[in-house]
Amino acid sequence: MDSKKIEKCVSSILEEIGEDPKREGLIRTPHRVAKAYEFLTQGYNANIEEVLNGAIFEEEYDEMVIVKDIDFYSMCEHHMLPFYGKVHVAYIPNGKIVGLSKIPRIVDVFARRLQVQERMTNQIAETIEKYLQPRGVAVVVEGFHMCMMMRGVQKQNSSTTTSSVRGVFKNTMRTRAEFLQLIKLQNLR
Repeated sequence: MDSKKIEKCVSSILEEIGEDPKREGLIRTPHRVAKAYEFLTQGYNANIEEVLNGAIFEEEYDEMVIVKDIDFYSMCEHHMLPFYGKVHVAYIPNGKIVGLSKIPRIVDVFARRLQVQERMTNQIAETIEKYLQPRGVAVVVEGFHMCMMMRGVQKQNSSTTTSSVRGVFKNTMRTRAEFLQLIKLQNLR
């Protein structure tokens, strides 16, 4: 990413909205915005194999594994405004498990890009399916979109839920229902 180019663009935006980029409070704003975009879009440079870092293990466990309430922050590709929320991921192993911390890291890889929630949901499911070949995978994302809350329809309390279900989660209603019931349970802490 060319930070200087982004800084120049941010200065131009500040001028176009009627601000003075040389004003004391704004002098370093272009630099800070460039650094923020570098962080918020680091998913483009992420490599899933490096993220997984060999943390896929042979294991005969064959019951549902759920990591829920994974916080995410992303940027809407239509307005470049934030959206955020929770991701819930489940898979049923087929001889392989993954280190539990890798699931939130996979979420971050796809959240830290310009995104739409629907695509992000599928990308998370596709990645788990590709690397673990589980009997099934399910992903539910609950998001709050600033493009709907701050502008446009201005519906501050609206949320969007997307899901991607594959394998036994798609083909077996009982398995899907169990997953949905378990992600509704309150955390013990």
